[in-house]
Amino acid sequence: MSFGGEHGVRIGLSAVVMALHERALCVLTTGSGPDLALPFGPFDPVRDRTFELSLRAFVAAQTGFRPGFVEQLYTFGDAGRASPRPTPGPERAREVSVGYLALTREAETASVPDAHWTPLFEIFPWEDRRSGPASALALSSALLEWAGQDDRRAARVQSLFATGADHRWNEERALDRYELLYEAGLVTEAARDRDRPTEAEMPGRTMVSDHRRILATGLGRLRSKLKYRPVLFELTPDTFTLSGLQAAAEAVAGLTLHKQNFRRGVERTGLVQPTGLLSTGTGGRPAELFRIRDADPHSGQAPGLALPAQR
Repeated sequence: MSFGGEHGVRIGLSAVVMALHERALCVLTTGSGPDLALPFGPFDPVRDRTFELSLRAFVAAQTGFRPGFVEQLYTFGDAGRASPRPTPGPERAREVSVGYLALTREAETASVPDAHWTPLFEIFPWEDRRSGPASALALSSALLEWAGQDDRRAARVQSLFATGADHRWNEERALDRYELLYEAGLVTEAARDRDRPTEAEMPGRTMVSDHRRILATGLGRLRSKLKYRPVLFELTPDTFTLSGLQAAAEAVAGLTLHKQNFRRGVERTGLVQPTGLLSTGTGGRPAELFRIRDADPHSGQAPGLALPAQR
């Protein structure tokens, strides 16, 4: 629904739904065209009692998936941004999107044909540093060329992409990295939103409107929450091995973690307890199965997990 006359505002709701599938962090996407989309729907203030109820209804309708816990991310639609574009038609209403983050343990096959679980690092390949920084370094070279003699631009590139020994990669700054790539014209959305041809193959899969920006916000939020809330357990099975828990943390953070330091960190939190059972599906010696201790991950009392990156 639009407000404010001929050039008013239309409120929409976007859902970032994440799950782990075959040790890859995936996001629920919709659409059959070349560009991916997040589940998205308009908010009708006459029909819909709350944002969240409206969000749950259209996510279920578009994907067949019914989200559990959701939290609001951010309101997108800053003045002056090229995207999201005005809606088509005579109203030309500007789209303002309220984003939500949802996590699930089960990346079940979507019951709607146009809904899919898409590996997140297909959309943000530079955010996966488990095999080293090669992808990000290739982009940082293009960014430094864009920065030229502008010291402020160069400093942003060095800080966000950790191009020098004085800078460390901060996995939480996924949105800042995407915004910098957009500003430099190094993602397809930048050329599209400026009505310019795409001169070369751009990294990552393209998304409609500013859905890749919304998704980057969700990724940064999730990575941040790993350290102060036990959200990782909302993505893992009820029982798990410690190696499986580490693989889940690595899939979210995009980092290779130090095995012994990670396990010591898990033990210090007191979040997990042994089940007395062994897993035989590890391909080697049977591994001990653990489960999370009784705790409400949203209570604010349970701690997060340290992420000791491998040097």
